[in-house]
Amino acid sequence: MSDYQHEVDELERTSATAARLFDVRRIIGGLFVVYGVLVTIAGLTASDADLKKAENININLWTGLGMLALGVFFLGWLYLRPTPPPPPAEPSQAADTTPGGDPAPDRDTPTS
Repeated sequence: MSDYQHEVDELERTSATAARLFDVRRIIGGLFVVYGVLVTIAGLTASDADLKKAENININLWTGLGMLALGVFFLGWLYLRPTPPPPPAEPSQAADTTPGGDPAPDRDTPTS
């Protein structure tokens, strides 16, 4: 194989890795887990005045737990059904041949 083909193969592997790294499920799941932890901590440390404002329902705690559950769902989905790698590209024919396989004539040289 030529050096060019090795470079193309390496770029395809790098591209597939970047596509899996920036999968939207990873980003959404990670953000929901981080924010869920923060809101759950706020719910666990809620004062009586905060609970009284919300009619004795600890909204921060329940919302934080819901966000954690959703984040874990997205990350679990990503783990159980990972992004498939792209199919390998078909090697293309050289651009300087015609459908018959004969080399294409130069356009700069006049034909007689």
